[in-house]
Amino acid sequence: MRGRVGLDLLEAMTKEELLQIVKDDAKLWLAHDGLWFQAVEAKNGMEDAIHSDREAWRHFSPIEAQRIMSRLGIEPGGGIPALVECINHRLYARLNLQVTEEVSDKRAIFKMIDCRVQSARRKKSMDPFPCKTVGIVEYTEFAKAVDPRIETRCITCPPDEYDGDCYCGWEFAIPE
Repeated sequence: MRGRVGLDLLEAMTKEELLQIVKDDAKLWLAHDGLWFQAVEAKNGMEDAIHSDREAWRHFSPIEAQRIMSRLGIEPGGGIPALVECINHRLYARLNLQVTEEVSDKRAIFKMIDCRVQSARRKKSMDPFPCKTVGIVEYTEFAKAVDPRIETRCITCPPDEYDGDCYCGWEFAIPE
């Protein structure tokens, strides 16, 4: 059948081969995101690139959350447990070391222990990428797509000083 060659190839692969493709695809997605950002930065400057990045995440985050929920059979409004499950299935979860702590029905703390972007910059002795304003939009919109009651608060995120514990930290809570 014409046009299904790629899908037919995937169906014939082993589990290990499929897992490698998932990891590679996540790396390619992140590489594209970084190259897109650098192109906007080179043309229009850092401020415009960050503004454009925020707007892209404002639209992408709910789409990612909705697709994850659909794939996992999670209905909107599932609260903190649903959010934690969805966070574990984000593209970033395939690339970065992350943990979710202090999980209850009303609150969770999410930490990005190792961020591929920030670690690479640190190894090159570069300043951290100042992603806080982007992250506020990204995590807020993702959480709201899972459950509109969830409020998001940034605990730490670059340009905040790296404390050795995590590159960024976020609190998700459902107010009483």
